[in-house]
Amino acid sequence: MFESIINLFFPKVCSGCSSFLLSNENVICTVCRHDIPLTNHHLNPENDAFKKFYGRIPVVHASALFYFHKKGIVQELIHNLKYKGHEEIGTILGEWYSEDLKNIELLQSVDEIIPVPLHRKKLKERGYNQVTAFGTALSSSLNIDYNDSLLIRNVYSKTQSKKNLLGRTEGIETIFDVSFTGKDHNKHFLLIDDVITTGATLEACSRALLKIPGAKISIVCMAMAQS
Repeated sequence: MFESIINLFFPKVCSGCSSFLLSNENVICTVCRHDIPLTNHHLNPENDAFKKFYGRIPVVHASALFYFHKKGIVQELIHNLKYKGHEEIGTILGEWYSEDLKNIELLQSVDEIIPVPLHRKKLKERGYNQVTAFGTALSSSLNIDYNDSLLIRNVYSKTQSKKNLLGRTEGIETIFDVSFTGKDHNKHFLLIDDVITTGATLEACSRALLKIPGAKISIVCMAMAQS
């Protein structure tokens, strides 16, 4: 009864379209769930996310759950997750995608889930890493350890979305590093982020992780930009 009263004065709205949620809906309304552009990358090992890293870094697997279009539902979801404090979006997307990822044989050997880190200054400003909830949901569903201390961001930089391609790639090799010990050798790491755009950030993170002897890298993101 108390929850019903709260919902009467503060109704829950869809994080994709801002329409009121029905009692059986959670975070994303049924219409948005139907209209969201799924990539179905999990059905094709040679998908366009995997091809993004051809000749750049060796990846075991790469995929994203959605396609990201400007002014689309996915952009609204990521914006609300990243800048509006709606971390529950990350949880929902992690639970959603884990059902597909469970069936990918190449990911059966993953030892740890590694989020693309924020610099400590940016983390303090925002209050959270936007991929944490996504990663912990994957961790719980896939029964894989979540490790947010292995990969480190050394350099504070402005928001990537406000930079052009040159600005995103220039000097990015020096931004990330790893703090590892012998127990991290020969592990298969699942690197996660919100959106694959140029792939420069994920490439730089992967190169840092590949400093670890015997390391293997797979990449999973919530969305992938599509022109």
